[in-house]
Amino acid sequence: MNVLVVEDEERIAQFLRKGLTEKGYTVETVKDADSAMARFEMETFDLVILDLLLPGSRDGLDLCRALRARGVRSKILMLTARDTVENKIEGLDAGADDYLVKPFSFRELVARLRALARRTEVEEPGPIAFGDLTYDPESREVSREGERIRLTAREGALFELLLRRRGKVVSRSEIQARIWEDSFDLSTNIIDVYINALRKKIDSGERDKVIQTVRGVGYRLRPVGAEE
Repeated sequence: MNVLVVEDEERIAQFLRKGLTEKGYTVETVKDADSAMARFEMETFDLVILDLLLPGSRDGLDLCRALRARGVRSKILMLTARDTVENKIEGLDAGADDYLVKPFSFRELVARLRALARRTEVEEPGPIAFGDLTYDPESREVSREGERIRLTAREGALFELLLRRRGKVVSRSEIQARIWEDSFDLSTNIIDVYINALRKKIDSGERDKVIQTVRGVGYRLRPVGAEE
């Protein structure tokens, strides 16, 4: 998942960059509100770690309000040394999704990011249709060309994640954060193992292949008949 860290203290910013990168996140850091706004002009971020006290004319609260006013839906975790209830309410009212007080535990920060990541998409109930197949999350069954294909719990979670993105690339780091959390090393090939298992079940035989590898990035589902 893409994370933007808005933190003017270089030591903290680099600590977060190093730690989160090791956890499989893609991390960028900026030092002030204007730089953060400029990054959002060029890219979309899944998560924002936002320090409350920033240099320049706009602090973290101002930046948070500005992002929400522009329709930015990224989940925002606000960091601050201010720990009163009033401070927390002010941050949440400005549009933050969560609030963590400095000094903080890195393990707690990662756990909060995982929780926020699980809330990034509103999941519609019922079967999900994509091209010539339908997937029922409740029964974990794929229906394709009249055949019913049963998935394991982990296969189903991975396939549902790809389906809900409907053609967009899902990075390996996001798959780790959403499906496995911290339970394995991203350098292992377990994601590839599960992708191959899905391919054997869903893309087997002469069927059009819908599960596509985007080399060096991740995976996506492509509509039947689309070019590679």
